Amino acid sequence: MTKTSTDREHWARVARDWTAWARKPGHDAFWAYRDALTGYLGRGSGEALDLGCGEGRVSRELTALGWRVTAADTVAELVEIAAEAGSAQEYAVADAAALPFADGRFDLGVAYNMLMDVEDVPGALREVRRVLRPGGTLMVSLVHPFRDRGRFAGPEPDAPFIFEGSYYGRERFEGSEERDGLRMDFAGWSQPLEAYAAALEAAGLAITSIREPQPDHPEGSDRLQQWMRLPLFLWLKARPLA
Repeated sequence: MTKTSTDREHWARVARDWTAWARKPGHDAFWAYRDALTGYLGRGSGEALDLGCGEGRVSRELTALGWRVTAADTVAELVEIAAEAGSAQEYAVADAAALPFADGRFDLGVAYNMLMDVEDVPGALREVRRVLRPGGTLMVSLVHPFRDRGRFAGPEPDAPFIFEGSYYGRERFEGSEERDGLRMDFAGWSQPLEAYAAALEAAGLAITSIREPQPDHPEGSDRLQQWMRLPLFLWLKARPLA
């Protein structure tokens, strides 16, 4: 999930908190986009790498879609937690910039909301490119870079979105959320879409698809109604250049 020792230590410290947060049905945004996500990933029967697997929920979705999944994360406790839930077929404790896999092994690579936790994004993407087969696909999910630089003025569905500072540049973010008796401390990096696109290009990966999804079922939730107006996530697919 992370690369630097600082980020690795952060996620190791919050591993159990993250597991409780992520596994409570309907608790965070993952559940509101789950149908769209599985549709975008698509069914398959080949080898898939879930890079930065965390507690394993994306690995479980990939397994249900028919993929043979290797779940990898730099935090050993998270890999153990994913394995306890039977999330994948293989597991690895691995640094994103030094993957212990053979060249061209995987048909699909998934980096779900983990590149924001990686200090060396270009290095991680070079490694993903190496372990993808020539016709393989990388799917990336990011918290939308524009969303990172602003906030809604209030909880109402029509509350204005307030943009502060500059969209450009690379910034460290840290923050906490509390909801329904659970608390989660987040930390990572925010940078514009151009930075991710440039890192993909430098790694020899060409973007083939972009989505800015809306929640599957926003009815009854003011918070989700807000994300019908502004994208919370940015999804893309990329393929290795010849």
